[in-house]
Amino acid sequence: MAPILGIWASSKATVAADTGAMFPLQVITVGSAGAASIDFTNIPNTYTHLQIRGIVRSSNASSTAGFIMRANGDSGSNYSAHNLGGSGSSTQANAYVSNTYMYPGPAMPAANATANVFGAMVIDILDYANTNKFKVMRSLSGFDGNGSGEIYLNSSAWRNTNAITSLSLSFSSNCVQYSQFAIYGIKGA
Repeated sequence: MAPILGIWASSKATVAADTGAMFPLQVITVGSAGAASIDFTNIPNTYTHLQIRGIVRSSNASSTAGFIMRANGDSGSNYSAHNLGGSGSSTQANAYVSNTYMYPGPAMPAANATANVFGAMVIDILDYANTNKFKVMRSLSGFDGNGSGEIYLNSSAWRNTNAITSLSLSFSSNCVQYSQFAIYGIKGA
């Protein structure tokens, strides 16, 4: 007689837990008044990496807007950044040293962009709790404006060995209602 499959499977060694799992830590949705900045606070040091995901649209009337990010409220000249971007008709590449912020890149379509188009972004903060190394951020952001749009690939470093306990995103013009940001803790890769 063949064994019952469920009983046979449960008698075998257990599978190791998924160490790459993502855990939601905080979600921020912008209200009707818009927002000039958002803050992720009280970030626990129990994860390996952090990831911020967002959808965002600018209140700026006619041009794409950007944003900056700071760790632990540090506004000193402790950051460096590189960015690469394009719009389909032009490209750009920049480098910044001794900067006062990380630069995840502009991903905010302007108010005059196609109705209801939001930019999307994914920002990874690697080894954010490791106190033996500087912190590195990489991001991918962009939007499609129905025949126009922009895309950016950025990296930044916070030249500090402190664990990151808070992150602040400040926008060059307000985010509009329904812009949303979520931060996740990642156990491992």
